[in-house]
Amino acid sequence: MKKLLTDYLVVGSGAMGMAFADVLLSETDANIIIVDKHHQPGGHWNDAYPFVRLHQPSAFYGVNSRKLGSNEIDETGLNKGLYELATNGEVCSYFDQVMQRQFLPSGRVKYFPSCNYNGNGLFESLLSGAKYSVSFKKEVDSTYMDVLVPSQRPPPFEIESNAHCVPLNELPDISHRYDDFVIIGGGKTAIDAALFLLKNEVNPEQIRWIMPRDSWLLDRSQIQPTLDSIGKLFANRIIPGTESKDVDDFFGKISKAGGLLRIDENVKPTMYRCSTVTLAELEELKRIDKIVRKGRVKTISDNRIVLEQGSISSSLGTLHIDCAGDGLAKRPGTPIFKNKKITLQSVRTCQQVFSAALLGFVEATYQEDKKKNELCRPVPHPDSDIDFLKNTLADSLNRERWAKEPRLSKWLQTSRLNPESHVLKGSYRLKALSFLSKIPFLRLSNRVLETQKKANLNIKGLLNSLEAE
Repeated sequence: MKKLLTDYLVVGSGAMGMAFADVLLSETDANIIIVDKHHQPGGHWNDAYPFVRLHQPSAFYGVNSRKLGSNEIDETGLNKGLYELATNGEVCSYFDQVMQRQFLPSGRVKYFPSCNYNGNGLFESLLSGAKYSVSFKKEVDSTYMDVLVPSQRPPPFEIESNAHCVPLNELPDISHRYDDFVIIGGGKTAIDAALFLLKNEVNPEQIRWIMPRDSWLLDRSQIQPTLDSIGKLFANRIIPGTESKDVDDFFGKISKAGGLLRIDENVKPTMYRCSTVTLAELEELKRIDKIVRKGRVKTISDNRIVLEQGSISSSLGTLHIDCAGDGLAKRPGTPIFKNKKITLQSVRTCQQVFSAALLGFVEATYQEDKKKNELCRPVPHPDSDIDFLKNTLADSLNRERWAKEPRLSKWLQTSRLNPESHVLKGSYRLKALSFLSKIPFLRLSNRVLETQKKANLNIKGLLNSLEAE
């Protein structure tokens, strides 16, 4: 057994592990060992379907020290007019370059791909069987979020006889012509499958969509690194929620304002998982009108699909596309900093790489675990509509904590993974006002803070009323 020594043992070279390690390298002189089961960095991106793209702009994805993409605006396609979205191949190549051209040349990182971590500093090569024992000051678990794509697991339902069912990874390789298609699942993966079929000129009449739960969707135009986008988000999502009388009224007001979208205006969604679409993509999805709302699939046979609340017909000429399950499951929040263990989690809703980078800065800057955990309250990945309320409140409270810390506030103003930093960099006037603390800027900030405070109080009241029922 080979013995190794390091300051930080990072388990996983996915997006979160890489983002955390990147900030440690920038802010400290620590040595790092990174262990991962994949043959190259990128985590679940190595297993994702080939036509997947980032669901949010490349401008604030990846590691803090290296730009992803060229910050260009798409001129064609369903993302036209918005910041570019990196492809699967671009993301994998990017993380490989970060490792090969930054981490390893630093002399402070040792990387062990294709290795299985067994805990307690022990890991072994999946290829050679070589065993290693690491003495470390701290262990960083970047796998807690447990991202899982359909190609990595068997279908969560039974497939009988000769029925055809594939994970959406296999869609680009389909050479057989099918009579129709059945999409199974209601999340972003299913949305990508639907858009792939429509892009390839499959007639909407040939598509059936089994949707166990309808989902609230985010408008991608409101998740851009621009002042206009931040203004839209505030106007369409924060302000409408300040005076809602109950939960239904809350979602109704935000939906009417455009802060949340849905595929069918006549169905109230009960799911929220941060899925993003453009208005153009939403119009495409609405072309599919054969939506089945009978719960989850239990069994697929040659001529029938059995669901929780009934069944529908099928045939051997049908291709069933598995987009079911929780790709990013809602896991309970746990203390992030605990003695020699750091468990990476989101501290801003659905902003995993930003969160990991922020955790890296907090680890490098503050000494006591108590202080670190006060600043970094986990925000679990959402699943239900009520989680939208909970996470909106949690995000706001975390932002308030960060604003009280000068060192952290300064880092946030310059971090490329923080969308707001792009607004400051792109506007010399805002940057100057922020630096000089001019009165007009402070008045604007105070109005925003007062509105946010009002929204928080209203959300607290709504959540309390739900608990009392």
